[in-house]
Amino acid sequence: MNAFDSDGIRIAFRDEGEGAPVLLIHGFASNHAVNWANTGWIDTLKRGGYRVIAIDNRGHGQSGKLYDAASYSAQEMAEDARRLLDHLNIRRAHVMGYSMGARIAAFLAISHPERVASAVFAGLGINMVRGLGDEERIAAALEAQSVNDVADSSSRGFRVFAEQTGSDLRALAACIRGSRERISAEALADIRCPVLVAVGTTDNIAGSGPELATLIPGAEALEITNRDHMKAVGDPIYKKGVLEFLARQVEDAHRQ
Repeated sequence: MNAFDSDGIRIAFRDEGEGAPVLLIHGFASNHAVNWANTGWIDTLKRGGYRVIAIDNRGHGQSGKLYDAASYSAQEMAEDARRLLDHLNIRRAHVMGYSMGARIAAFLAISHPERVASAVFAGLGINMVRGLGDEERIAAALEAQSVNDVADSSSRGFRVFAEQTGSDLRALAACIRGSRERISAEALADIRCPVLVAVGTTDNIAGSGPELATLIPGAEALEITNRDHMKAVGDPIYKKGVLEFLARQVEDAHRQ
């Protein structure tokens, strides 16, 4: 892993391959390895002829850990991603985020449209706008003395996943409290880069992918058949759809 200073915070990242750059932004309680390496995404994109940059979001993986919720706005994490592109002297990149990473990618596309060649919002559908409303339950589950003290099954799942990924539970509790700001339909309507929304058809956390796509001009929807929030990440339908989407964007760029 490489690392750089993002306005005083250590941000770790992986940079491999050659070709058009693709920035990968993982989901909550995950890290670049779990979300993108272990699922085969990094190798898949490299074989497809892309340069792959995979970030560990603040509070996750090998990046710096912070314990104040105010340090974890999705907007500020989007600035970490932008600073990483600056650090690597990358003017524009294709950006793919999963779950929380999709929210971060959307903020990046809205705040810095000149830096985003195209975007894939995966693992997060219409709940990007509506919100989930379970932040405090998840935070409480992460702060519990033991996973056995967590009664709510959904929150318990987040705690189990966080322990499996070796995460800093206190940092994640701060993150979940600070990173779930909603994005308005009006802001999404201002996105002008090509967008693919990829969500599992049984993903109750994300909400409807096609419904989100209708709010973004020209966006495409990819439904990952019979996959929930966890199982959609490495699905072949998801990979095939993204590779086809990226190939179209690269071809269009060459024509211009």
